[in-house]
Amino acid sequence: MLVDLLVGTPAPAAAADRAQTARRLLASARVSDTAAMPVDRVPGWLAEHARRGRFEVTPVPFAQLRGWSFETGSGNLRHESGRFFAVEGLHVLADGLPARGWKQPIIVQPEVGLLGIVAREIDGVLHFLMQAKMEPGNINMLQLSPTVQATRSNFTGVHNGRDIPFLDLFMDRGRARVLVDVLQSEQADWFLAKRNRNMIVEIDEDLQAGPDFCWLTFGQILRLLRLDNVVNMDARSILACLPTAGATTGDPGDAVLRSFHDPAAPALATTAEIHSWLTGIRALRELVQRRVPLPEVAEDGWLFGETEIGHASGRRFKVIGADVSASNREVAAWTQPLIQPQVPGLMALIVKRINNTLHALVQARVDVGHLNVAELAPTVHCRPADHTGPGTEPYPPFLADVLAAPGSRIHYDAVQSEEGGRFHHAVNRYTIVEAGDDFTEEVPEDYAWLTFAQLTELLAHSHYLNVELRTLVVCAHTLY
Repeated sequence: MLVDLLVGTPAPAAAADRAQTARRLLASARVSDTAAMPVDRVPGWLAEHARRGRFEVTPVPFAQLRGWSFETGSGNLRHESGRFFAVEGLHVLADGLPARGWKQPIIVQPEVGLLGIVAREIDGVLHFLMQAKMEPGNINMLQLSPTVQATRSNFTGVHNGRDIPFLDLFMDRGRARVLVDVLQSEQADWFLAKRNRNMIVEIDEDLQAGPDFCWLTFGQILRLLRLDNVVNMDARSILACLPTAGATTGDPGDAVLRSFHDPAAPALATTAEIHSWLTGIRALRELVQRRVPLPEVAEDGWLFGETEIGHASGRRFKVIGADVSASNREVAAWTQPLIQPQVPGLMALIVKRINNTLHALVQARVDVGHLNVAELAPTVHCRPADHTGPGTEPYPPFLADVLAAPGSRIHYDAVQSEEGGRFHHAVNRYTIVEAGDDFTEEVPEDYAWLTFAQLTELLAHSHYLNVELRTLVVCAHTLY
């Protein structure tokens, strides 16, 4: 019954009006600090939790993973419970790959997890309940996280751990109003068709949150998003899904506010045209996925050792084992595999003022693990180191433009961590670069200019924006 309520039925309460939520969100964005939790205290608050807690992550050989083993027959790395996730092989046929396709390790986690933030008004301003949470792959252990962040195996008790605080607020149909409730994808180059339920529910009651939680306005969170590795990926994903259209008729002199909030702001393409464009790409691009035994990926240069599975080129990523202890998690100690990228990525969004409204240049990107062929992604979505040196692929479109952008054109630039529950020290540089008037609006057929209101309206639905673009959407709020 618990699982059905979380992933298989309508929202737990009547959804709030989207335009009204957008107006309240903009008001919260304008409150950049509070006396209850000054924003300058948050990094120290996280660091203090890290000092007081017992957090250790130690790489270990695969043979030392408790409850995990390479399955007889398939060779897949799997937990003895049959739950959590598995590392399997994936054979992909897709445009741009050799005719025989490509094989690689992939995380298979078919269960849908819950990522949830509790909201409430404090002194008339919308606040969000954020958690200091440890994830084994975080580069700095603790980051600002959603109120609830749990896989189905977690919240159904497979790990035999402690109960998850505040989970009931997302379950009790009569207790909360729903501000956000949508299934969203995760990294499709490392996950196969992975989805999580992204939720924000609002309560009216006072809540005794405890020392691991704090209430922050949207404006405070936006200030923290300017810092490296403070707000975790799951929180960024959820907050990006908040509606923005209808908050204001727009300030004629503010192209950013018009882009997010003005429903009358001119756009280069209508919603119907955007849907048709992406549907056409999904219909015409090839993406054929076939799960194969993990040892088969050796055919494409993957090497198997006692402590890691990595590619012979030294690029791409590794699969490693980790022994984890964490004093504030539902389970105090466990082991698990992790994906470890070899180099950081660059996720860049080129924006331009068109008809006095900020537009974002996005691409329809096909990744090996996508559930629906293609999703909208940042203008540039790559690992620049993979495009340098002999034998590498040429620069992707617009990478040279981003790398050559002068500082005066870079409006956002920070390093952000990816999901720490499955990835070890996975970080990307996220940047927003404004193009000049001479930058052409004529772009390749798999690129399009959208306003931010159009992007946030697409985020009311599943599988339109990938997780990296969702990060850049919420970070673009800092441009106000």
